[in-house]
Amino acid sequence: MGRMGDDRILGIETSCDETAAAVVERATRVRSSVVASQIDQHARYGGVVPEIASRAHVEMLTPVVAEALVEAGVADDEIDAVAATAGPGLVGSLLVGVSAAKVLALVWDVPFVAVNHLEGHLYASFLEEPDLELPLVVLLVSGGHTMLVHMEDHGRYHLLGSTIDDAAGEAFDKVARYLGLGYPGGPVIDRLAESGDPQAIAFPRGMLDRTGDDRYDFSFSGVKTAVVNHVRKHPDVAAADVAASFQEAVVDVLVTKARRAAREVGAKGLCLGGGVAANSALRARFTRACDEDGIRAFVPSRSMCTDNAAMIAAVGWWRLKSDGPSPLDTGATPNLRLPVAG
Repeated sequence: MGRMGDDRILGIETSCDETAAAVVERATRVRSSVVASQIDQHARYGGVVPEIASRAHVEMLTPVVAEALVEAGVADDEIDAVAATAGPGLVGSLLVGVSAAKVLALVWDVPFVAVNHLEGHLYASFLEEPDLELPLVVLLVSGGHTMLVHMEDHGRYHLLGSTIDDAAGEAFDKVARYLGLGYPGGPVIDRLAESGDPQAIAFPRGMLDRTGDDRYDFSFSGVKTAVVNHVRKHPDVAAADVAASFQEAVVDVLVTKARRAAREVGAKGLCLGGGVAANSALRARFTRACDEDGIRAFVPSRSMCTDNAAMIAAVGWWRLKSDGPSPLDTGATPNLRLPVAG
């Protein structure tokens, strides 16, 4: 593995609207983590505009990588490999990061490692809690994905269930947009819900009582539609009550299914990951449920829930150990799936 000292990996993340770079040692010690957000550039459009995102990555990636190296206190020749998100994500955005990572790997004569963004979220917990015991169940909730993953061992995953329509974060954004609250929807609904009554409106809990093979799948299109219909029928309803009741319905489904899954597979702990994991109500309910069930809960800091390059570097280290370097003709795969065991 090239010039192995402390196994320093430079991670690069450009899958959506954050340009990020980080230096991580042996998948656990974060030497630096720099994130440049594009939220302000996309807010006026009510969502991420792919063309704007890719152009911003082109502009920001070089200074972000430079800042990550300076913050880590390492020189170019002290990097042992370069890892970058190859998917899933926006294809134009992904190509910026993958192309830059391959160039750096060539110039520095070190391995290049293509990383699955979803796998990155699974490893975010280990950056702050390296002694987490496997097996784990990870509840991964973001704008594009909602899934329950049984992490049996490093690199060995079983997908227990996923959304059949909207992801949880997507539902937050759509509800916020309908209520005229702005973008991104997750943080604004979280704040508004603090002053609302979560029991004010009984919104539906999609697929909550399933017992068959789809018992760990999710559906959030129904609750989103229920919000729209309720507000149309009751135009004077308090927005805070709508936000709190909607959030309560989503959190209820997420936590109930996660704790059931942890019990069924005999997990030693439950981890939360993905951008929606920054939600206050979800974090509180998740932790309380684990305490009640007597299993270990790990809720990463908010900076590790949202997209970052430290988690990409961590996966890069593990994948380099298990699979070796990725070919330099590796491209971007916008619909890349989580690699699961058969």
